[in-house]
Amino acid sequence: MRTERFGLLALLVVTLVWGTTFPSMKLLSAHLDALQIIWLRFAIALAVLAPLWWGMQRHERRWGCALGVLLFLAFWLQIEGLARTSSNRNAFVTGLNVLVVPLIAMALMGRRYGWRLWAACAMACAGMALMFHENEPWNLGDTLTLASTVFYALYILALEECARRTADQPLRATRMAAAQALVMALASTLLLLARGKGMDWLPQAADRLPTDAWLALVYLGLLASVVVVTLQAWGQQRVDAMRSAIVFGLEPVFAALTAWALLGERLGWAGLSGAAMIVAALVFSQLAPPVQVAKA
Repeated sequence: MRTERFGLLALLVVTLVWGTTFPSMKLLSAHLDALQIIWLRFAIALAVLAPLWWGMQRHERRWGCALGVLLFLAFWLQIEGLARTSSNRNAFVTGLNVLVVPLIAMALMGRRYGWRLWAACAMACAGMALMFHENEPWNLGDTLTLASTVFYALYILALEECARRTADQPLRATRMAAAQALVMALASTLLLLARGKGMDWLPQAADRLPTDAWLALVYLGLLASVVVVTLQAWGQQRVDAMRSAIVFGLEPVFAALTAWALLGERLGWAGLSGAAMIVAALVFSQLAPPVQVAKA
């Protein structure tokens, strides 16, 4: 139980940092497209994590690269969606992991969850709905973000599965982060080259990016990629996927707090009520019994 609490604390830090990344990514999306943002972000991360490839074990490399593919698809679709919709809407749709994770686990892995976890899931979704003030119709950006949410739910479940299958030979979170950073950088490089423009954009981007955009890139590359990817891998070795998803449901809460602190936006009664419901769902989820796996 003590180990699980440390894992929950790690995932809470992960979610807090995620919530602060939306203004940074929105700022960068005005100057760069999704692939360019991913390439720069993970080039910075890879420069820090590259030495960890020495001494990496085979199963760490294999699992890390597989997870990196899912993470790349989730990031790419999320940033493409963010360029076409608001950061608040993007954060809300991303937060639907709370619902998507158990649905995929039930459909593909035969999982069965107790009513308390489902109640916590419903509370978190209702809370996110209250925080979602905008009345604009559903758009392409929302659809891309929802697709991103599906891939990130698969990523969450894959992390849990990899922790289960390697219980006798635990994976080192820093090595996993290094493998994922390499895949993210390589995948974005290949797709940028496939577009036919190569890397000609890089010198131009370096010249035209303002100082605040470079600060946002460094923040995303170091804290939101190196530290967060490592902490998530470590935390999910100790916390099951359903509870992890409920913790990640706090993301729009932290995103709204960041918007309040940096952009001067204010939450009304509905937003404050929604934030309170999400926090209550997190606490309530800890009262639930462990997940059961259906017998074949």
